[in-house]
Amino acid sequence: MTALVFLESRDDEVSRQAVAFASQLGEPVSAVSIGGAYAPRAWGQALAAAVQEREASSILGPGSERGNEVLAHAAAALDRPMAANCVSLTPGQPARVRRLRWGGSLLEEAVVHGAPLILTVAPHVVEAAAEVEVTELEAGADADVQVRERVRADGGGVSLADASVVVSGGRGVGSAEGFAVIEELAELLGAAVGCSRAVTMAGWRPHTDQVGQTGTKIAPDIYIACGISGATQHMAGAKGAKKLLAINPDAEASIFTSADYAVIGDLHEVVPAISNEIRKTRGS
Repeated sequence: MTALVFLESRDDEVSRQAVAFASQLGEPVSAVSIGGAYAPRAWGQALAAAVQEREASSILGPGSERGNEVLAHAAAALDRPMAANCVSLTPGQPARVRRLRWGGSLLEEAVVHGAPLILTVAPHVVEAAAEVEVTELEAGADADVQVRERVRADGGGVSLADASVVVSGGRGVGSAEGFAVIEELAELLGAAVGCSRAVTMAGWRPHTDQVGQTGTKIAPDIYIACGISGATQHMAGAKGAKKLLAINPDAEASIFTSADYAVIGDLHEVVPAISNEIRKTRGS
């Protein structure tokens, strides 16, 4: 018997974390990816077919938007339950899992009946597997999904998911133009620029910049959050950060309860001051 692990891509760190998590099952691990246009139902059916062909005892995937969606379709095809965003696992019949709920504010203890075991792994609960051998599966066509246009992602800047430093702005930035000071600091630090959900909903930044439960989950060495109140949804995406520096004029902002360093002040004054001090230190 083997544990089958779905990878979003060969280089995706959260997917490689799912591979490491699968080792807890005590069985050989087989990693697979799926090529072609993203079609969640077709991809889920391809995974379900692979489980049956290989007689796999379990199927795991990353606890990302795509990972959760694809494995949900695989579970539907196999008519089996699925546990999402797991942080620990005790194999058995039934298997016992602990998983994140409500954006990480609640831990749920649950049992999962039936075989194969189907679950996704919450990001950053284990170290990623260093090397992963991956087999690519082919998915059939999905009549409900058609590729109408391909838009190349901006190749510049630092990847939000992989950055060692992230500087984010929230509603307190005030406007799309207000992100100039955030971008300036990020450039000086070699950091990625992020934002809160309120910012993307206002149209100031694209969704790809969003940090949070429904955005990108990050795990930098330091996260600098500027003008962000600290909503549960946002903090769920930033909980992997090793250190958090929060800048907010509201001393009662909930983000300060999670912050390692706190600056109570206007980000439009504080952030440029930090940038200026960095330049002085570097002699530029």
